[in-house]
Amino acid sequence: MPLDPLAKRFLAMMAAASPGDRSRPSLEDRRQAFAKLMQRFARADATGVVTADGMLPGPAGDIPYRLYAPANGSGEHLPGFVFFHGGGMVGGSIDTHDRVCAALAQAAACRLVSIGYRLAPEHKFPAAVEDAIAATGWVSRHAPSLGIDAAKLVVGGDSAGATLAAVVCQDALRNAGPPISAQCLICPVLDFGGTSPSRDAFAEHHLLDRTTLEADLADYLPDGADRADIRVSPLRAADLAGLPAAIIHTAEFDPMRDEGNAYAQNLAAAGVAVEHVCHDGMIHNFHAMGAILPQGRLVLQQIGEQVRRALGN
Repeated sequence: MPLDPLAKRFLAMMAAASPGDRSRPSLEDRRQAFAKLMQRFARADATGVVTADGMLPGPAGDIPYRLYAPANGSGEHLPGFVFFHGGGMVGGSIDTHDRVCAALAQAAACRLVSIGYRLAPEHKFPAAVEDAIAATGWVSRHAPSLGIDAAKLVVGGDSAGATLAAVVCQDALRNAGPPISAQCLICPVLDFGGTSPSRDAFAEHHLLDRTTLEADLADYLPDGADRADIRVSPLRAADLAGLPAAIIHTAEFDPMRDEGNAYAQNLAAAGVAVEHVCHDGMIHNFHAMGAILPQGRLVLQQIGEQVRRALGN
């Protein structure tokens, strides 16, 4: 299908506002641009959700988190959803994804824990991975005090956060980690070890360009790191059998489309239950732009329904 007309108009607006210089953007520019994007275009309509901020112990100090719960679910042990925000491992925060997380918690009728993992370049790989694994284990162990049913735990994220979610699930399987019922990957980044037709076709003028991706990766990985390491490129894991059921959403005009689609296919081939939707006409991060893209509003509701179904709710 062609690019969605509203997405096309959005990309034209972004192109008109961007500088003509295609050199590597600074770290601060990348962080500010992402924060403004999330603040401006996310739809705020999850009014029936309450939040509480806290800290959990991590491998290098306390990790902030925000707990979201349906306002009408107090006193109940609900399914849990550990969520990792996107931002290229260098940007994003609990705050940038506040509206997305509130909408997911409401749609999935769960208690969602958004994790403020360490960012690069201040904390290079594998800091974010270590935080993600530690946070998931902590939520599982402390599920009762969080009002979470530990037997119904989802791990998910969007973009780079989906990288972390996939890595956490693989690590839990390999190392007898916490029980995870399902994984939810939204526009996931899953392979930095090579390229793909979608990475080449949408390398420019589709929101997430190649220059920014390479800048993020250079800040994230220490010198000499292996891009094919499955903690960086979880698509390259050889054995996927036994992983949690997967909910995967990709976008037709996203540079990351092919790797997300391939992961869905690889999981299914390994016998993992997969619900995969590639959204026609959509771009990277469309799910977080519900203020201008109706499909962005609808997909969060769809994900909520899929999570409830995966958990038998």
